[in-house]
Amino acid sequence: MKKLSARRRHPLAALVVLLFALAVTGGLYAAFVPAENAQADSSAQSLAIDEGKRLFAVGCSSCHGLNGQGSSDGPSLVGVGSAAVDFQVGTGRMPAQQPGAQVPRKKVIYSQAEIDQLAAYVASFGPGPVVPTTDQYTSTSPDDVAKGGELFRTNCAQCHNFAASGGALTQGKYAPALEGVDPKHIYEAMQTGPQNMPSFPDSTMPEAQKRQIVAFVRHTTNDEPNPGGLALGSLGPVTEGLFGWIFGLGALIAIAIWVAAHTTKAKKS
Repeated sequence: MKKLSARRRHPLAALVVLLFALAVTGGLYAAFVPAENAQADSSAQSLAIDEGKRLFAVGCSSCHGLNGQGSSDGPSLVGVGSAAVDFQVGTGRMPAQQPGAQVPRKKVIYSQAEIDQLAAYVASFGPGPVVPTTDQYTSTSPDDVAKGGELFRTNCAQCHNFAASGGALTQGKYAPALEGVDPKHIYEAMQTGPQNMPSFPDSTMPEAQKRQIVAFVRHTTNDEPNPGGLALGSLGPVTEGLFGWIFGLGALIAIAIWVAAHTTKAKKS
């Protein structure tokens, strides 16, 4: 009896074995599954780069070179990052139809999936600004519009007009109107500084301030009625003064002629 009782297992032994097995299984899962996910992500990224290289060779290499090194017809793309590609191609500015003082916005010829592949390939040339996430350019505070207005008038209104209606620059260049522009592209333009625009990296303008400017532009360029009445293109005092001179002064002259024609002396003659 003593030998049998000595060989009898402790009641908690089975529980200990079960917990040990679960721990080993969890450790193996944690060790191998993330590695498999990382490998899958790496394979997807490599595939995107390969597809982007093919698209780049057909639509971009004639100006920017096969490896993005640039040429006499186009600048180097080393270090511009995926955000620059997403902006330029996503707004139809690239591929450019012809050289000129400024490349205009036009119809987009690539799908978003193809744009992402091009961006992945160009990003492989060297580190640069990356395509922002939705949270980076989506307003989360009711104060963003007011704060963004202050920032816009300080940093952007000199070229884009205080109402984001655009304006003329020198030598055939211009600051485009921002009406109807995707919020992501507004954010990317501040990141990358396309064409004549200066760039505003996070070291110069933090992410929160760029998000506030996006909120102001969206609020200013929406389709709601203008509380000030006739906007006159929102081009400022020049158009307002011209409107006053032509229509206001014209109305005064017409009234003066009518009054003079209806005086007693005019009726006698």
